[in-house]
Amino acid sequence: MKDYADVDAYLADATRWRDEAEALRAILLDCELEEAIKWGKPCYAHEGRNLCIVQPFKDFLALMFFKGALMEDPDGLLREQGENTRSARRLCFTSVAEVENTEPAIRAFVREAVAVEDEGRALPPRPPPVLADELRARLDADPELKAAFERLTPGRRREYNLYVSGAKRSETRASRVEKHVERILAGKGLRDR
Repeated sequence: MKDYADVDAYLADATRWRDEAEALRAILLDCELEEAIKWGKPCYAHEGRNLCIVQPFKDFLALMFFKGALMEDPDGLLREQGENTRSARRLCFTSVAEVENTEPAIRAFVREAVAVEDEGRALPPRPPPVLADELRARLDADPELKAAFERLTPGRRREYNLYVSGAKRSETRASRVEKHVERILAGKGLRDR
């Protein structure tokens, strides 16, 4: 992934969805949001608090609101990111016309996202995950590995569990655990370098 100094450089390099991203950008900047590149994509914040990010996908451009699940959505426009996402919700666009037609809703969502942050709203804590049997058994058998796993951030622990439990066969799940023992002991997440 290329590092970009600012959104201008990002957009100059964009090969897909450039016009749609520029249309979104104009709306978001007019809402007086702060703009920066974060996680390799244009991200928009209010008073230093991240509200939304522009994400290009193969089939659409998304405007993802980090706390979208806490926002009012009377017309049901916001979509879930995926089955394992709790708070993020997104709008999807395939044309500049869609961005332009959705502008009033985008502005309303930005106001709502600011209100969510100003009010300090948050989702209740996620219940502790049910670990895949093979992961739980391996952790129970190795206190050092268990301690290292518990020192990982909740997101990293969750990612390992989703990866392991995603396999259909028990042998594959056990193999996935073994494959990542050294990474866990080193305090690294599944995708950390």
